Amino acid sequence: MSTDWVPALDRPDLLAAPVLHALRSMQDAGTDVDRVEVTEIDPDQADTAVLVEATGWAMEDMANCIVISGSRAGEERVCAALVLGHTRADVNTTIRKTLDVRKCSFMPMDAAVERTGMEYGGITPVGRPDDWPVLVDARVTGREHIVIGSGVRRSKLRLPGAMAAELPGARVVDGLAVEVPAG
Repeated sequence: MSTDWVPALDRPDLLAAPVLHALRSMQDAGTDVDRVEVTEIDPDQADTAVLVEATGWAMEDMANCIVISGSRAGEERVCAALVLGHTRADVNTTIRKTLDVRKCSFMPMDAAVERTGMEYGGITPVGRPDDWPVLVDARVTGREHIVIGSGVRRSKLRLPGAMAAELPGARVVDGLAVEVPAG
């Protein structure tokens, strides 16, 4: 598969509407969004492991966005969590404590799709609802580049790992994810 990375705002057709809006808002606020690039992919290869196999990209450079919800005193608390592809989010300890809830879980797929305005397999912290914080595993910020969703399954974004900490509502959290044993 050939991938041609171009500045994301040069290809709005490859971005979900909330992602395009968020990038334009970040640009208006002075963020250098030219560092955010997009490339078209086969939508059947949008899942991380499949994409790594098809492209040869490093699993350590892939970053997955998951949507977690819980509640406290009847108040829903939701976050987007960004973790590297070779790790898994520590939902039941770190994220639960960060959200300050007794119990939390992955938001059901249909609800996550509806509430983000993005496609399943393309959900990204860029353009998620403003009232959802973005919890970023500290290891993400140490990567030269990360590959994340674009809001649609047919493309991916690439940006410097450190830029994940600059996303609106982002909070870097040590220990947000744990290593997945190889094999």
